[in-house]
Amino acid sequence: MQIDMKQPILAKNDSLAAQLRARFAENHVYVLDILASPGSGKTSTILATIDALRDEFNIAVIEGDIASSVDAEKIKAQGIPAVQINTGGACHLESAMIKRAVDVLDLERLDLIIVENVGNLVCPTDFDLGENAKVMILSVPEGDDKPLKYPGVFQIAEAVILNKVDTMPVFNFDNDAFVDSVTRLNPTAPIFPLSATTGQGVAEWTSWLANEIRNA
Repeated sequence: MQIDMKQPILAKNDSLAAQLRARFAENHVYVLDILASPGSGKTSTILATIDALRDEFNIAVIEGDIASSVDAEKIKAQGIPAVQINTGGACHLESAMIKRAVDVLDLERLDLIIVENVGNLVCPTDFDLGENAKVMILSVPEGDDKPLKYPGVFQIAEAVILNKVDTMPVFNFDNDAFVDSVTRLNPTAPIFPLSATTGQGVAEWTSWLANEIRNA
């Protein structure tokens, strides 16, 4: 006899995610779920995104980490509401965690919630959070072969960000091979090469996101 424990967990998660999605839609809040490895530049990309969009949209951030509140404090220092979720070892966020975070936010005053998921290229792909879009961030130092090793996260992404492109000359990163791999896995996802620290390419990424928010 084989007992599938994953399906009941996902079914419960997806049911709550559907309720969250309806709640977000009712309040006209766009929710972005950021997926990436540790060290890829999730938080720096979020900060650059906030800086580009804060004049048009009211933004809040939900930070998911196994431990600490370092990233949430960086967001709060910019005057942006941030809720920290510590999973205590879990490798992903779930819709129940998002609900608890959302309950302390004033949705009526928000246009955009950015969720920084736990640094992981596997587990978060299975869990619907009620988001409008999942976006994958890969940094140049991680290597151009990651789409081949972790195809699932690239397949579900509405867009892919290639971060730290200013380091391209230092690393043996085959950009053509990377773009080809991503396109094969997900032909419709735009790829945004950028450097969150220098600002290169940030305007193209945030222009796309702004249009997605306006058209949601």
